[in-house]
Amino acid sequence: MADAPAPRSRLARFDDDGVVTGEAVALDVRPASALIRAGGAAIDVIISIVLILLLLLALSQLSVDEAAFRAIMIAGIVVCVIVIPTAVETASRGRSLGKLALGLRVVRDDGGAIGFRHAFIRALTGVIEVYLTVGGLAVLVGFLNPSSKRLGDLLAGTHAQVERVPNVPSTAFGVPPELVRWAATADVGRLPDPLARRIASFFANVAHLAPESRVRVAAMLAAEVAPYVSPLPEAPAERFLAAVVALRRERDLTSLRLEDARISALAPQLTAKPVGFPER
Repeated sequence: MADAPAPRSRLARFDDDGVVTGEAVALDVRPASALIRAGGAAIDVIISIVLILLLLLALSQLSVDEAAFRAIMIAGIVVCVIVIPTAVETASRGRSLGKLALGLRVVRDDGGAIGFRHAFIRALTGVIEVYLTVGGLAVLVGFLNPSSKRLGDLLAGTHAQVERVPNVPSTAFGVPPELVRWAATADVGRLPDPLARRIASFFANVAHLAPESRVRVAAMLAAEVAPYVSPLPEAPAERFLAAVVALRRERDLTSLRLEDARISALAPQLTAKPVGFPER
């Protein structure tokens, strides 16, 4: 069942690296801060208030007695404050109009989609911490909680995460023109993965380095890379590293494409039934 509570061993925890599930799997998500959550909640509250005002305006056009007016208003407030938010979050798997506008989603602590029980607990608790205290209790609990949970999240076992991430521009580059002929016969396959990641990190941050530090770090990395490259080209350290990184990336990509082609060619044989195998 989607609404069943997760076993204690499967619950996620929050640490410095983000969300880690009970199976020690790090989720690449970013918990929403208290400020951005407050913005989303404010949008949802404004929408609820607008609905209540529209209901009040509609009732003012009808000739009903005072008792009926009170009953309809109480029912309308319950629908606008509890029923509609619960239905919207359940149907959208953790998103409301406010969260959609700010790129947020409410999920269970184990990373799964929320269900009716979670949405109902959050909406019911929101009456106290959002409406009756004008958001003061929700803000206080959110700022005191390390993962910016409000009281409804603590009771329901949920948290809000940011789903809208900025597009990261590609920093890929090719082999420098003066080293293209060298790259045709060079061997860089023995380069260790940790060293390759250090070189990639160098180029990711090279624009922020001082000129002296840039030359010094490039020379140190080139000296470490030299034993794994054959033959060694005559080129400055940084151009040499750029050629090694680009050549390794291109050959890894070619290898992956050849592997995919071989698997695709074997697919009919892997999925076919043996000759004479009965149909069932």
